[in-house]
Amino acid sequence: QLQVVESGGGLVQPGGSLRISCAPYGFTLDYYSIAWFRQAPGKEREGVSCISASDGTTHYSDSVKGRFTISRDKAKNMVYMQMNSLKLEDTGVYYCKVGDSWGQGTQVTVSS
Repeated sequence: QLQVVESGGGLVQPGGSLRISCAPYGFTLDYYSIAWFRQAPGKEREGVSCISASDGTTHYSDSVKGRFTISRDKAKNMVYMQMNSLKLEDTGVYYCKVGDSWGQGTQVTVSS
């Protein structure tokens, strides 16, 4: 089973920015499509963004389009999600998904 670890979450004020990371253990991310999901308290997990393995095509949910950017750094074997103009409703645990594997998540809290 593939293993990934998310990092970079934290507490930020509304309007602020964070960059979260997804790091693999023992394999190369190049060959996989990667997706970010999030789960807010009391809500179901929802897809936020994804990047394809083949050509780097990206997709975003309507709620984050224009504010979040998913990217892949092949040299560092990492995937990132840059989150700008954060809103209170962006609060949640953010998960990286590779194949059928999930990381443990990283907490993002947007609060004044």
